Amino acid sequence: MIKWMAALLGYFLFRFPGAILGFLVGSFLDNAGGSNRGARTVFEDFTRQSVSPADFELNLLSLCSIIIKADGQVNQRELDYVRQYFLSTYGKEKANAIFRTFNEVIKKREISAQRICTYLVQRTRYEVRLQLLHFLFGIASSDGQVSKAEASKLKEIAGYLRVGQYDFESIMAMFIKSADNAYKILEIERSATDDEVKKAYRKMAKKYHPDRVVTENEAIRKGAEEKFKEVQKAYETIQKERGIS
Repeated sequence: MIKWMAALLGYFLFRFPGAILGFLVGSFLDNAGGSNRGARTVFEDFTRQSVSPADFELNLLSLCSIIIKADGQVNQRELDYVRQYFLSTYGKEKANAIFRTFNEVIKKREISAQRICTYLVQRTRYEVRLQLLHFLFGIASSDGQVSKAEASKLKEIAGYLRVGQYDFESIMAMFIKSADNAYKILEIERSATDDEVKKAYRKMAKKYHPDRVVTENEAIRKGAEEKFKEVQKAYETIQKERGIS
Protein backbone atom coordinates (compact mmCIF):
# COMPACT_ATOMS: atom_id res chain seq x y z
CA MET A 1 0.00 0.00 0.00
CA ILE A 2 2.81 2.41 0.95
CA LYS A 3 4.51 2.02 -2.42
CA TRP A 4 1.43 3.17 -4.34
CA MET A 5 0.91 6.19 -2.10
CA ALA A 6 4.59 7.09 -2.46
CA ALA A 7 4.37 6.66 -6.25
CA LEU A 8 1.32 8.96 -6.41
CA LEU A 9 3.03 11.60 -4.28
CA GLY A 10 6.17 11.34 -6.40
CA TYR A 11 4.15 11.82 -9.57
CA PHE A 12 2.56 15.02 -8.28
CA LEU A 13 5.97 16.38 -7.25
CA PHE A 14 8.22 15.27 -10.11
CA ARG A 15 5.91 13.63 -12.66
CA PHE A 16 6.93 10.24 -14.07
CA PRO A 17 10.52 10.06 -12.66
CA GLY A 18 9.13 10.98 -9.25
CA ALA A 19 6.51 8.22 -9.49
CA ILE A 20 9.21 5.61 -10.18
CA LEU A 21 11.37 6.84 -7.32
CA GLY A 22 8.36 6.93 -4.98
CA PHE A 23 7.36 3.40 -5.93
CA LEU A 24 10.88 2.06 -5.23
CA VAL A 25 11.11 3.82 -1.87
CA GLY A 26 7.59 2.71 -0.95
CA SER A 27 8.39 -0.89 -1.92
CA PHE A 28 11.39 -0.82 0.39
CA LEU A 29 9.23 0.45 3.25
CA ASP A 30 6.56 -2.18 2.51
CA ASN A 31 9.16 -4.94 2.64
CA ALA A 32 10.73 -3.54 5.79
CA GLY A 33 7.34 -3.45 7.47
CA GLY A 34 6.72 -7.09 6.58
CA SER A 35 10.11 -8.41 7.61
CA ASN A 36 8.67 -10.32 10.55
CA ARG A 37 6.12 -12.34 8.63
CA GLY A 38 7.77 -15.62 9.56
CA ALA A 39 10.38 -17.91 8.06
CA ARG A 40 11.18 -17.52 4.39
CA THR A 41 12.12 -20.37 2.08
CA VAL A 42 15.60 -20.77 0.68
CA PHE A 43 14.37 -19.34 -2.62
CA GLU A 44 11.69 -16.86 -1.54
CA ASP A 45 13.91 -13.75 -1.56
CA PHE A 46 14.25 -14.09 -5.33
CA THR A 47 10.64 -14.83 -6.24
CA ARG A 48 8.36 -12.25 -7.75
CA GLN A 49 5.17 -11.22 -6.04
CA SER A 50 2.98 -13.19 -8.45
CA VAL A 51 3.90 -16.57 -6.92
CA SER A 52 2.93 -17.49 -3.38
CA PRO A 53 5.28 -19.51 -1.13
CA ALA A 54 2.78 -22.40 -1.12
CA ASP A 55 2.64 -22.53 -4.93
CA PHE A 56 6.40 -22.33 -5.17
CA GLU A 57 6.85 -25.13 -2.64
CA LEU A 58 4.44 -27.39 -4.53
CA ASN A 59 6.28 -26.82 -7.81
CA LEU A 60 9.62 -27.32 -6.09
CA LEU A 61 8.40 -30.62 -4.64
CA SER A 62 7.25 -31.71 -8.09
CA LEU A 63 10.66 -31.00 -9.62
CA CYS A 64 12.33 -32.85 -6.75
CA SER A 65 10.17 -35.90 -7.43
CA ILE A 66 11.04 -35.79 -11.15
CA ILE A 67 14.76 -35.91 -10.38
CA ILE A 68 14.40 -38.63 -7.75
CA LYS A 69 12.45 -40.83 -10.19
CA ALA A 70 14.62 -39.97 -13.23
CA ASP A 71 16.67 -43.19 -13.08
CA GLY A 72 13.61 -45.37 -12.48
CA GLN A 73 14.02 -45.87 -8.75
CA VAL A 74 13.39 -43.93 -5.55
CA ASN A 75 16.65 -43.66 -3.61
CA GLN A 76 16.41 -43.21 0.17
CA ARG A 77 19.47 -40.92 0.31
CA GLU A 78 17.88 -38.60 -2.22
CA LEU A 79 14.66 -38.57 -0.19
CA ASP A 80 16.68 -37.76 2.94
CA TYR A 81 18.42 -34.90 1.11
CA VAL A 82 15.07 -33.29 0.31
CA ARG A 83 13.77 -33.90 3.83
CA GLN A 84 16.86 -32.26 5.34
CA TYR A 85 16.33 -29.16 3.19
CA PHE A 86 12.80 -28.69 4.50
CA LEU A 87 13.83 -29.46 8.09
CA SER A 88 16.58 -26.82 8.00
CA THR A 89 14.27 -24.28 6.35
CA TYR A 90 10.97 -24.74 8.21
CA GLY A 91 11.61 -26.76 11.33
CA LYS A 92 10.34 -30.25 12.18
CA GLU A 93 6.57 -29.70 12.42
CA LYS A 94 6.02 -27.85 9.15
CA ALA A 95 8.67 -29.91 7.35
CA ASN A 96 6.84 -33.13 8.22
CA ALA A 97 3.58 -31.68 6.88
CA ILE A 98 5.29 -30.60 3.66
CA PHE A 99 6.96 -33.99 3.29
CA ARG A 100 3.61 -35.74 3.57
CA THR A 101 2.57 -33.72 0.53
CA PHE A 102 5.85 -34.68 -1.11
CA ASN A 103 5.13 -38.37 -0.59
CA GLU A 104 1.84 -37.90 -2.43
CA VAL A 105 3.55 -35.96 -5.23
CA ILE A 106 6.22 -38.60 -5.73
CA LYS A 107 3.56 -41.32 -6.18
CA LYS A 108 2.08 -39.54 -9.20
CA ARG A 109 2.95 -41.24 -12.45
CA GLU A 110 3.28 -38.18 -14.66
CA ILE A 111 4.32 -34.66 -13.72
CA SER A 112 5.03 -32.22 -16.53
CA ALA A 113 8.46 -30.66 -16.01
CA GLN A 114 7.81 -28.30 -18.90
CA ARG A 115 4.57 -27.01 -17.39
CA ILE A 116 6.14 -26.48 -13.98
CA CYS A 117 9.20 -24.73 -15.40
CA THR A 118 7.09 -22.48 -17.61
CA TYR A 119 5.17 -21.43 -14.51
CA LEU A 120 8.41 -20.71 -12.63
CA VAL A 121 10.04 -18.83 -15.51
CA GLN A 122 7.10 -16.45 -15.58
CA ARG A 123 7.23 -15.85 -11.84
CA THR A 124 10.84 -16.07 -10.67
CA ARG A 125 14.10 -14.30 -11.39
CA TYR A 126 17.03 -15.90 -13.17
CA GLU A 127 19.04 -16.04 -9.92
CA VAL A 128 16.52 -18.31 -8.23
CA ARG A 129 16.44 -20.63 -11.22
CA LEU A 130 20.22 -21.04 -10.98
CA GLN A 131 19.86 -21.76 -7.27
CA LEU A 132 17.02 -24.19 -8.00
CA LEU A 133 19.09 -26.07 -10.60
CA HIS A 134 21.98 -26.27 -8.14
CA PHE A 135 19.59 -27.72 -5.55
CA LEU A 136 18.29 -30.34 -8.02
CA PHE A 137 21.87 -31.36 -8.86
CA GLY A 138 22.44 -31.74 -5.12
CA ILE A 139 19.54 -34.18 -4.93
CA ALA A 140 20.83 -36.20 -7.89
CA SER A 141 24.35 -36.42 -6.45
CA SER A 142 23.31 -37.18 -2.86
CA ASP A 143 23.59 -40.95 -3.47
CA GLY A 144 27.21 -40.59 -4.59
CA GLN A 145 26.82 -39.99 -8.31
CA VAL A 146 24.68 -38.30 -10.93
CA SER A 147 23.41 -40.99 -13.30
CA LYS A 148 23.12 -40.45 -17.05
CA ALA A 149 19.33 -40.48 -16.76
CA GLU A 150 19.46 -37.82 -14.03
CA ALA A 151 21.94 -35.68 -15.97
CA SER A 152 19.71 -35.88 -19.03
CA LYS A 153 16.63 -34.87 -17.03
CA LEU A 154 18.51 -32.01 -15.38
CA LYS A 155 19.60 -30.72 -18.78
CA GLU A 156 16.00 -30.91 -19.97
CA ILE A 157 14.78 -29.00 -16.91
CA ALA A 158 17.53 -26.39 -17.34
CA GLY A 159 16.28 -25.79 -20.87
CA TYR A 160 12.71 -25.35 -19.66
CA LEU A 161 13.98 -22.96 -16.95
CA ARG A 162 15.83 -21.00 -19.64
CA VAL A 163 19.15 -21.43 -17.90
CA GLY A 164 21.99 -20.62 -20.30
CA GLN A 165 24.25 -23.41 -21.54
CA TYR A 166 27.39 -22.04 -19.88
CA ASP A 167 25.60 -21.58 -16.56
CA PHE A 168 24.25 -25.13 -16.80
CA GLU A 169 27.67 -26.61 -17.57
CA SER A 170 29.26 -24.56 -14.80
CA ILE A 171 26.81 -25.91 -12.20
CA MET A 172 27.04 -29.45 -13.59
CA ALA A 173 30.84 -29.35 -13.32
CA MET A 174 30.47 -28.73 -9.58
CA PHE A 175 28.87 -32.17 -9.26
CA ILE A 176 30.19 -34.26 -12.18
CA LYS A 177 33.98 -34.45 -12.33
CA SER A 178 35.87 -34.48 -15.62
CA ALA A 179 39.31 -33.54 -16.98
CA ASP A 180 38.07 -30.08 -17.98
CA ASN A 181 36.05 -29.54 -14.83
CA ALA A 182 37.86 -26.42 -13.65
CA TYR A 183 37.48 -24.78 -17.05
CA LYS A 184 33.78 -25.60 -17.23
CA ILE A 185 33.17 -24.08 -13.81
CA LEU A 186 34.82 -20.84 -14.99
CA GLU A 187 32.79 -21.10 -18.23
CA ILE A 188 35.85 -21.09 -20.52
CA GLU A 189 37.60 -23.49 -22.88
CA ARG A 190 40.88 -25.22 -22.08
CA SER A 191 42.41 -23.22 -24.97
CA ALA A 192 41.80 -19.92 -23.13
CA THR A 193 44.85 -17.73 -22.53
CA ASP A 194 46.13 -17.00 -19.02
CA ASP A 195 44.65 -13.50 -19.21
CA GLU A 196 41.28 -14.97 -20.25
CA VAL A 197 41.47 -17.38 -17.31
CA LYS A 198 42.08 -14.50 -14.88
CA LYS A 199 39.26 -12.47 -16.44
CA ALA A 200 36.87 -15.45 -16.24
CA TYR A 201 37.77 -16.01 -12.59
CA ARG A 202 37.08 -12.38 -11.70
CA LYS A 203 33.74 -12.55 -13.53
CA MET A 204 32.64 -15.79 -11.85
CA ALA A 205 33.90 -14.73 -8.41
CA LYS A 206 31.82 -11.57 -8.72
CA LYS A 207 28.81 -13.51 -9.99
CA TYR A 208 28.81 -16.00 -7.11
CA HIS A 209 30.29 -13.90 -4.30
CA PRO A 210 28.23 -14.33 -1.09
CA ASP A 211 28.20 -10.54 -0.58
CA ARG A 212 25.97 -10.27 -3.66
CA VAL A 213 23.31 -12.37 -1.92
CA VAL A 214 21.64 -9.75 0.27
CA THR A 215 19.42 -11.89 2.47
CA GLU A 216 18.86 -12.99 6.05
CA ASN A 217 18.23 -16.56 4.86
CA GLU A 218 21.07 -18.80 6.02
CA ALA A 219 20.39 -21.48 3.40
CA ILE A 220 20.78 -19.01 0.52
CA ARG A 221 24.05 -17.71 1.96
CA LYS A 222 25.40 -21.25 2.31
CA GLY A 223 24.48 -22.02 -1.28
CA ALA A 224 26.29 -18.91 -2.51
CA GLU A 225 29.33 -19.73 -0.37
CA GLU A 226 29.41 -23.27 -1.78
CA LYS A 227 29.40 -22.02 -5.38
CA PHE A 228 32.02 -19.37 -4.57
CA LYS A 229 34.34 -22.00 -3.06
CA GLU A 230 33.97 -24.17 -6.17
CA VAL A 231 34.93 -21.19 -8.36
CA GLN A 232 37.99 -20.54 -6.17
CA LYS A 233 39.01 -24.21 -6.27
CA ALA A 234 38.65 -24.27 -10.05
CA TYR A 235 40.89 -21.22 -10.45
CA GLU A 236 43.49 -22.62 -8.04
CA THR A 237 43.52 -25.88 -10.03
CA ILE A 238 44.21 -24.03 -13.28
CA GLN A 239 46.78 -21.80 -11.54
CA LYS A 240 48.67 -24.88 -10.38
CA GLU A 241 48.36 -26.59 -13.75
CA ARG A 242 49.66 -23.55 -15.68
CA GLY A 243 51.89 -21.96 -13.10
CA ILE A 244 49.86 -18.75 -13.11
CA SER A 245 50.91 -16.36 -10.37
